[in-house]
Formats: sequence, C-alpha cells, structure tokens
Amino acid sequence: MSNSIDLVTKFLEVLDTVYKQESKSVMLDALTQSPSFLNANEIKVMQLSTVGLGTYSRTTGYPAGDITAEWVTMTLAAERGRAFTLDRMDNEESLGLILGRLIREWVRVHVAPELDAYRFAKYATGAGNVVGSGATLSSGTIVAALKAAELALSEDEVPEEGRICFITPTCKQYLEAAITRELENQKVANTLLDVYDNMPLVPVPQSRFYTAITLNAGATSDAGGYAKGGSAKDINFMIVHPPAVCQPVKLNQIKYFSPDVNQTTDGHLWQSRIYHDAFVYDNKENGIYLHHKA
Repeated sequence: MSNSIDLVTKFLEVLDTVYKQESKSVMLDALTQSPSFLNANEIKVMQLSTVGLGTYSRTTGYPAGDITAEWVTMTLAAERGRAFTLDRMDNEESLGLILGRLIREWVRVHVAPELDAYRFAKYATGAGNVVGSGATLSSGTIVAALKAAELALSEDEVPEEGRICFITPTCKQYLEAAITRELENQKVANTLLDVYDNMPLVPVPQSRFYTAITLNAGATSDAGGYAKGGSAKDINFMIVHPPAVCQPVKLNQIKYFSPDVNQTTDGHLWQSRIYHDAFVYDNKENGIYLHHKA
C-alpha cells in the first residue's frame, strides 16, 4: 500500500511555504483580523456611525443624537481549483523530477500571483483615497506623489503607524534614484530602500498590480489563471493601513493520491482547492490610498 498520507502532508507543507515566500500580500494575513466564516460563506459585520456634538441647553438639556447601526454583508466569492495527473511511467521516465517539483512550481508561478492580483484589485476598488486622473511617475515626481498620499491619509486621520506601501519595482527604483546619499569613499554602495517615511516598501510586479482583473474559468485543461481587466489601470503604488482590509482564506488545500490509490488512472493525482476573498471595511476605506497610471 502506498504511503499516500505522508505525501499529502508533504505537499500541504510545500503549498504553505511557497505561498508565504512568493506572495506579496501575505504579510497582511498576520496584520489583519479576518472574521470567522466557520459553517457559512456569508457573514454580517456591524457598521456603526453617530453624530457630532451639539449645543447644550440649560433649559432643555442635552440635544438628541442619532445612532446608525447597519449590518454589512460579506460573502466569499473566489472559489478556485485545479487537478493535475502525472502518469506513473511519465514520472519514472523523467527520473521523478516532475513529481517533486510540480506543486512548488505551480504555486510559485500561478497561485501566489493570482491571490495577490485578486486582493490588490479588490483593495483598489474599495480605496477611499484615489489620485485623480493618475499619472506615469518618474524619479522627478515619485517623491511628491508619495508625500501627497501621506498627507491625504493623515488629513483623513489614518494612523501613521502601521502603513505599508506596496509599489511596483519601477516606481521603487525611481524613488531610490530620487533619494540623495553621501557615499564618501565607501567600497560598498547600497542604494536600495526598504522603508520610506516609516512605511515598509513592498515591491509588487506590475503583472499582479491592476485596479481590476478577470479570472479565467479554466474550462479547458490548457487555460486558467487571471488577466488584467478590460478597463483596468496599472497601479503605481498603494498605501494600505492593515485594519482597513481583511483577506479571509476559508480553505486552502491540496490532496494527493498515489497511482496505487487513484481509481481513475494509473497516475499521480493532485487536487487543489482554495476558497477565499478580500474585503475593504466601508468605514475604513480612507485607510487605502491608490495611485495609478493615467
């Protein structure tokens, strides 16, 4: 009997490890508190608002104030999956190299980028602070654009502490070129920036940084993944205050069946399923600043 249980454990670890290494949005997992979707695909979150102070009257006393409480519905909508089969002899005649590399490479090339693209597109849609008509940035304009973003967030009373700047490698390079350094006679020069104005700089490839994406249904075995949305814009950078968002993952699982267990073919079988979504809290939408190209 094949030790399929050990292999399942092995590949689940690979999935989790590669996802954490390759995903750019994964850092928000630990910084956001996702509501529980246990036993449900839909939850309701309380959204509370009140009115400001009024003038106190020594005759009539306190002015009355309205309290508005709404239940906002969050529904998980992204349910994705894929199955791969590798014939026993194909694996044997390729020296077993495919078996050990398939899932790791698939998560790196397809799963992590799609999760990032989906989340950033959702955050772009829900952003409360958005640059007007957008602009293509350069080393001469990047600093002013970031300063304007910081000011907009501060004017909306978004805490400075905890902000994260997701930025394309191109714009990050512009920023590094715009910052003057005194190298003196140092033998080793490092012009890379990891933090700007106390914000961690997280490079996000342009290929997963759009204001909207289209998910491919994967109806055929040679199609799948995502693409830039038809009217989407390229994002230059996005500053996120983590409490403004949540990105629940209800299920992220890979099942493996050895050829001895697989009842359909004499091959290694992987079945992957991920059930997740990303949300922006309505009353914290100003905690996201979006700067996109024109």
